[in-house]
Amino acid sequence: MSSITPADVKVGTTGDGGGPRQPGRVSFGGMSLNLRSSGIYIAFAAIIVLFSILTDGALLTPQNISNIIVQNSYVLILAIGMILIIIAGHIDLSVGSVVAVTGALAAVLMVNMGWPWPLALAATLVAGALIGAWQGYWIAYFGIPAFIVTLAGMLLFRALTMTVLGNQGIGPFPDQVRTLANGFTDGYLGNIGLGPLGGADLFSLLIGAVAIAGMLTSALRTRNARRGYGQTVEPMAMFVLKMVAGAAIILFLVVQLARFKNLPWVLVLLAVLVLGYSLMANRTVFGRQIYAIGGNLQAAVMSGVKVKSVVFWIFVNMGVLSAIAGIIFAGRLNQAGPTAGNSFELDAIAAAFIGGAAVQGGVGKVVGAITGGLIMAVINNGMSLIGSPSERVMLVKGIVLLAAVAFDVWTKRRAGAAR
Repeated sequence: MSSITPADVKVGTTGDGGGPRQPGRVSFGGMSLNLRSSGIYIAFAAIIVLFSILTDGALLTPQNISNIIVQNSYVLILAIGMILIIIAGHIDLSVGSVVAVTGALAAVLMVNMGWPWPLALAATLVAGALIGAWQGYWIAYFGIPAFIVTLAGMLLFRALTMTVLGNQGIGPFPDQVRTLANGFTDGYLGNIGLGPLGGADLFSLLIGAVAIAGMLTSALRTRNARRGYGQTVEPMAMFVLKMVAGAAIILFLVVQLARFKNLPWVLVLLAVLVLGYSLMANRTVFGRQIYAIGGNLQAAVMSGVKVKSVVFWIFVNMGVLSAIAGIIFAGRLNQAGPTAGNSFELDAIAAAFIGGAAVQGGVGKVVGAITGGLIMAVINNGMSLIGSPSERVMLVKGIVLLAAVAFDVWTKRRAGAAR
């Protein structure tokens, strides 16, 4: 295997031997890689390899992978809504308090008032939507900056949580809610042998195969569409390499989960949300309008985008997702408490920025936000496994967040210089 010399690596070119300069792109011989769009996934892989070595493989055991997903599901749900708000050029500091107040409402309805759990969950989601509408109105139609409105909301809804709960926890929750937060799918098609890996549920493996097929189909359609519009696409070798790596990761994840207790229900919920919101962001008029508003507000207005309406609805959506996260978190603890959701807004914002969101708005992906959330989760879990104190964990997470934003600013400056 030949070694790579500095002459083989060129930053800022397309890698096709004479194309226009594209800042943030690195070429290795005949293949090129856009660090801005792919760097987060490379960093994620490197972090997993690092902590796998430091923990002697404990990080990637079936039970630990399941724990990472279940314990961080609510942050990942919040990150989906947060990335859309940040793409539009806004921020939401109230999501942690909304998680707390909606979890408290669900507990009061189900535990204290005896409502059937489906009706209580529906009412909680409606309450989340109303909270989002309340904040969205002040931001979109009254013109108060989102930072101020949601900062006020953080205080207001935390106080409301304490009032509703009377500064004490309420529980336990019905079994169905606890199953959604902590439960696993049943082995519908039986257990099959996987040689040295042991056994795994066939249904879970088939779900993994469907996920891989969906990923390949979506990637091919996107690639063909870009070629049809005359846009630059990555070399076929790089495309194939990325697809093989993605398929291998999905298959490994599903096999490990199937070996433990099958797929967590929160992972199924997350998969549905990620798929739905990715399609919305990339293939609907509303999704394109979100990007347009964050990319160039004046141009969006002149193009006929109803900016106030779009901004209003992304905050309504954030309220609903916060309610879902509140139900999941309360169900996982089997209790709604007055301190629930503390600092969740910081984790969700960090996940979005680490996952590739631009500080100025207009850039970001749902999958990137999920990846950013998983990076934070792996850092938390990995450092816990090696016995690092909490202050060191916060130090590392802060450095990672700063590095992600610094990289975004650096690539923008190079892009401006290239013009």
